[in-house]
Amino acid sequence: MTLEDVFGSSSDKKLETVGRALEDLLGAAQSQDRLTVGVYESAKLMNVDPDSVVLCVLAADEEDEGDIALQIHFTLLQAFCCDNDINILRVSGLRRLAQLLDDTGDGTEPRDLHCILVTNPPVQPLKCPALQDVGSFCQESRCRNQWVPCLELQDR
Repeated sequence: MTLEDVFGSSSDKKLETVGRALEDLLGAAQSQDRLTVGVYESAKLMNVDPDSVVLCVLAADEEDEGDIALQIHFTLLQAFCCDNDINILRVSGLRRLAQLLDDTGDGTEPRDLHCILVTNPPVQPLKCPALQDVGSFCQESRCRNQWVPCLELQDR
């Protein structure tokens, strides 16, 4: 099954729109301190407070596909997210994520961008229309039995 089968002939436009919405969402979440970055940090937060997590972004480029440990972490995180009704997106484009999160290297060791959580506690919800756009895309994908949709973030 191709993306055109899933989303129709406008799949490229749809994926581009969702990609932009994801970029907007990550920017808004970061500015409001609603991001958890890193596989270990994300797993720890989901263990303590899974209800506050509204999106899990799993990022890997082609060279990461052979990293068995990372793939095992992804499988476990995906299973946890599915069990707890947390939206999941797989993306490629770690360099673009680093640009978005201004993690381009300031002399310190770069953060592990393979897993990023967006949290939205009910007390002060994140006010970002992109959250609804990304959530709708994830819901559409689940309705089509594509539980973990994939996006490619493009460098700009």
